[in-house]
Amino acid sequence: MSKSHNKKRNVGVIYELLLRNISECLIRDDKPSAQKALNIIERKFKNGTELYREFRLFNALIRSTVSSSSVAAAILTEAKQAARRCDESLLNREKSLLIREINHNLNDPKFYYRRIPEYKMYATIQTLLNDWRKGDDANFSRVIQYESKVAENLLEQKDVPDINDGANPDVNSLVVNIMTEKINKRYSGKINGEQRDLIRDYVFSISNNKNIKIKSKLTGVKDNILSDLKLFREKTNNKILLEKIDTVSKKLISESFDKVNDESVSRFLVLIQLRQELKESLNE
Repeated sequence: MSKSHNKKRNVGVIYELLLRNISECLIRDDKPSAQKALNIIERKFKNGTELYREFRLFNALIRSTVSSSSVAAAILTEAKQAARRCDESLLNREKSLLIREINHNLNDPKFYYRRIPEYKMYATIQTLLNDWRKGDDANFSRVIQYESKVAENLLEQKDVPDINDGANPDVNSLVVNIMTEKINKRYSGKINGEQRDLIRDYVFSISNNKNIKIKSKLTGVKDNILSDLKLFREKTNNKILLEKIDTVSKKLISESFDKVNDESVSRFLVLIQLRQELKESLNE
């Protein structure tokens, strides 16, 4: 990937950086700053904008999972046509205004310097979208190479988030701050990706009234942890670890999802952390 890639004009990177800015603001109890970033997402990524259209396309290419190479090839063909239908002049203007608003309204000198684990794929997809729009002027050898990489990404199993979960900023209570503080006090602020995703899903389930979705999310987390605990038990004879495994298992088995609230989600955040600690102990 070329070092000259402009992350400021990468729709996927910018959206992810806005989410990370929001999370960090909430952790330090800076609700006004978090609301500013949420407002930017609401205004700039709203339905009907070219930014929204490109992000939906970008998100589908990086998050979707397909079952065969032929389906991946068909998706790339459709994505190429969709990319070429965009109003490129308007899209570039919307990106410039987005960058300007971030620079002027967010007091965050670290905004563009946060690490994105999937950055190479983000850059690949944005470059491919840009090349598709160039038509005959595109770098064809690069197009072929990047289409192959995106096809491989489509064939990998992954979760598929919904843009609408992240685009609705009507989260006036910002309850994520409460849960984050509880985890910070107990685990010195070390929140992992799974915990962050659960917090985000819970917050946006409140704003979108999607209680069924968060219950399904928690059920999946519960099943995954129980499965991991079973494997952990088979790998150790350490009595202390076995006692911890039994403790976590009992807590999980007794969990129900009749009422999903701050406290129940906070318990799952703790259980996720306990599972991580057990995994690290077994690997020592």
